[in-house]
Amino acid sequence: MLDKKKIKLGIAPIAWTNDDMPDLGAENSFQQCLSEIALSGFKGTELGNKFPTKTNELRRYLRVRKLSIANAWFSSFILTKPYQEVEAEFRKKCKFLKSLGAKRIGVSEQSYSIQGTDKAVFEEKYVMNADEWATLTKCLNWLGEVAQDEFDIILTYHHHMGTVIQTEDEINQLMSSTDQTKVFLLFDSGHLAYCNEDYLKVLQTYIDRIKHIHLKDVRVEKLNEIKENHLSFLAGVRKGAFTVPGDGSIDFAPIFEIISKSNYEGWMIVEAEQDPDIANPFEFALTARKYIKDIAKI
Repeated sequence: MLDKKKIKLGIAPIAWTNDDMPDLGAENSFQQCLSEIALSGFKGTELGNKFPTKTNELRRYLRVRKLSIANAWFSSFILTKPYQEVEAEFRKKCKFLKSLGAKRIGVSEQSYSIQGTDKAVFEEKYVMNADEWATLTKCLNWLGEVAQDEFDIILTYHHHMGTVIQTEDEINQLMSSTDQTKVFLLFDSGHLAYCNEDYLKVLQTYIDRIKHIHLKDVRVEKLNEIKENHLSFLAGVRKGAFTVPGDGSIDFAPIFEIISKSNYEGWMIVEAEQDPDIANPFEFALTARKYIKDIAKI
């Protein structure tokens, strides 16, 4: 179904070691993570918190495993920090990504985010006012221009539970308010399913502006538990709200169908933050790889 010449498959390191909760996977080294990614049949990954920060060192570990770096998360604080400070950090991350040959950076605005707090993820999300929207979209345009013109990297915006861009309506406003040549979308199936949004509609609407894809599954029974008990995003992760494609509630066949009929070229990254003591990362990576091969024929 999917064209191997256009699509590359990777898996994120967050299943092995969690950036937000370092105790999850504290025992797992980045060498183990990279080795198991390669053994499970994926060709790339994203930067993780345990990865070496020196280009030559990281390249060496990647090269022997025939892996590439596809993307990296960037926490922006456009609404709460001076823009110049945000841009300086953004440039550092872009410079490192370029040194590794990566072509994407995933930006998520973390001002007022509750994703790393104990606040109820379904009830306490921050909603921006008109001035904040104007500031955010203007500065994202600037960052997108910096990424492209100076580093040959595309800025993709990562909508995320607990942040100021979470819902379909917020994604629509973001896309309509930013420069379509400078700001693109990172589509994440799991985060849209988490808040009961129409992920197929979002994918179909913005497929020509989507430049990076996260394949994430959810367990609906866990989402219901989180909502009923007013739990936080991190509590949901510990309880197993997320899982890999083929193990949760999402049917990925329609997702792959939309992608196959589009001009999308680039990475599809399996991403599922779970407790490694409960969900062995290597086993789940194998499950995801087999499912994608069976359904997407890639």
